[in-house]
Amino acid sequence: MDRFLSSAVNRIDAKGRVSVPAHFRAVVQKRGYSELYALRCLDVPALDVGGLDLLDRYEQRIAQEDPFLRTADDMSFFCHGDGMFLKLDQDGRITVSDFIREHTGISSEVAFVGRGNFFQIWEPSRLAAHGAEVRARLLQLRQGTKPGERPE
Repeated sequence: MDRFLSSAVNRIDAKGRVSVPAHFRAVVQKRGYSELYALRCLDVPALDVGGLDLLDRYEQRIAQEDPFLRTADDMSFFCHGDGMFLKLDQDGRITVSDFIREHTGISSEVAFVGRGNFFQIWEPSRLAAHGAEVRARLLQLRQGTKPGERPE
């Protein structure tokens, strides 16, 4: 398996660390990530977490922009200023820093959710609410209705 799949909730220990789920650590190891890049999401209270390939993807997109326009500067501010590196300790834990807590609202537990080439870190109740919204939107698509409409 070389994709981040499934989800898990783990408790933060007394030293402010949380274990990354074993199946996520296996993907990290298989991909050879020595450190993790974390980026605050723009539209949800979560962090996207992956290897340097995730950062590379953002930097390649920035390179396509005119460096004299605000878009390139805004994108750089976002992926560099709203990003940080996370270190996995020898036991597969990361420290839940203020950077993480402020954006996510995490206090005592961390929800991890796979997103294929990366994973996300959430406060568990916020992830549950977001998951319900996502499923409702997808159900509306499946039923061919627009948001707020009822299927016939």
